Amino acid sequence: MRVRVINGPNLNLLGQRESQIYGVESLAAVEERMRDLAAELGVEVDFVQSNSEGALVDAIQECRGQRDAIIINPGGYTHTSVAIHDAIRAAEVPAIEVHVSNIHAREGFRATTITGAACVGIISGMGVLGYPLALRAAVELAGREG
Repeated sequence: MRVRVINGPNLNLLGQRESQIYGVESLAAVEERMRDLAAELGVEVDFVQSNSEGALVDAIQECRGQRDAIIINPGGYTHTSVAIHDAIRAAEVPAIEVHVSNIHAREGFRATTITGAACVGIISGMGVLGYPLALRAAVELAGREG
């Protein structure tokens, strides 16, 4: 099984900005945790982070026929990007959206997730623990699909 983890704008600053909202763990540390879990589960995992919407669309499109699942934190594009929504749907692989903070407990505009509507599920508000939870869910879902 091959899973791509995609992180959108400002997630490269995870652990450095607004620690009261996003925590203190860096994106590199999250990726290392995910690599360890992937090895334990016998899963291949790769990572993409970009602040550019077009680069995120490209990373999603590359998954079509090449990955078994996508884990995505679209960052601020969650609330605005029809292009990312459409790319997730076109990839034709299950996608799980992850948010470090609880998007429903923040500003009202953050509760709307355009991209999440294209995903099989959303994990929100569990801190960086949401990433390994999403990987376990992806493996479970893939097992059910065959």
